Amino acid sequence: MEIYLPIVQVNIDVIFILFLSFGVGVLSGLFGVGGGFLMTPFLIFLGIPPVYAVPNEVNNILATSVSGSLTHWFKNTLDYKMGLMIIIGGLVGTILGISAFTFFKETGKLSLIISLSYMYLLAIIGTLMLIQGASEIERARKKIILKQKLHTHYWIHGLPFKLRFPKSRLYESIFTPIILGILTGFVAALIGVGGAFLMVPAMIYLIGMPVKLIPGTSLFVTVFISAIVTVLHAFNYGSIDLILVIILIVGSIVGVQVGQKVGQYLDSSHLKTLFAMLLCCVAIAIAYDTFFYEGVKSSNIQETFDVSNLNSFSKYIIKLSEKSPLLYGSFAIILAIVLGVISAGLRQLLSKYRHKILIKKI
Repeated sequence: MEIYLPIVQVNIDVIFILFLSFGVGVLSGLFGVGGGFLMTPFLIFLGIPPVYAVPNEVNNILATSVSGSLTHWFKNTLDYKMGLMIIIGGLVGTILGISAFTFFKETGKLSLIISLSYMYLLAIIGTLMLIQGASEIERARKKIILKQKLHTHYWIHGLPFKLRFPKSRLYESIFTPIILGILTGFVAALIGVGGAFLMVPAMIYLIGMPVKLIPGTSLFVTVFISAIVTVLHAFNYGSIDLILVIILIVGSIVGVQVGQKVGQYLDSSHLKTLFAMLLCCVAIAIAYDTFFYEGVKSSNIQETFDVSNLNSFSKYIIKLSEKSPLLYGSFAIILAIVLGVISAGLRQLLSKYRHKILIKKI
């Protein structure tokens, strides 16, 4: 079932994109990470140019982050003060990221930069996770227990302007979360990922936050950074396609819920190893596509199209994107937030309903 994306100017198979976003959502739910670093390369493989793949996936990440952060809000596992410090840095980082995005776009090297970024990023993360996962499996097999320090001090912990973060029980320099936010915002704006793969390890090993507060705080930060990136891309390039966003959000939100449920019954070490292998495979595929593939890319892009043949909704999207890009970007954000809230609300209701049924059975 093919439909035409009016902003991207590409024909896509709706069922296939739904299935793909659902699959990435399941993986995100299973492994507790955002799916942007998988979904964005997949969109590019399908012929969607990076200038469109990056912001539309960021808008999708916004919806799933809203859903996830609300779930943690219900559980009271958020450190708002720490999150706000990271968001301040994230605002600076997104501006720098958009500037870099514009520079590489104008020089004609944007596709190459994004492909290389993903190739190295996934290869490094995948290799490290593979080594760690294999080590955990080996230690579990030999029943070896390692004693680890609660918190290791680095040079960054000696920075001035320290604040107390009561929720996390930390006394930390404000520069630590702000620097983390700058890096996260820059990466999100440039290559279209939520930044959880940077924030989560940094929160554990650098900031030293309690583990139970990390997922919720990470998602809370991602909501704001993704919203800023979405507006900036919509305003500067008019590259947000609401039809593509809706398809991605619906598939990924359902997939995340399924993945989180399935992940409760699987061994984390084996999951980490499998996920690491998947990342390495995607990195190899990107390398092949970048350096060796000589086929015609983006063949499904129509250079010329007749606007009069589009339906009224598609015409309205094009008009609004061209005439009021800021309003259009804001509408994309509201859409993602609403769908994310609905998803979190439904999950909360189902959880309460199941709890009542269990009580009645007892």
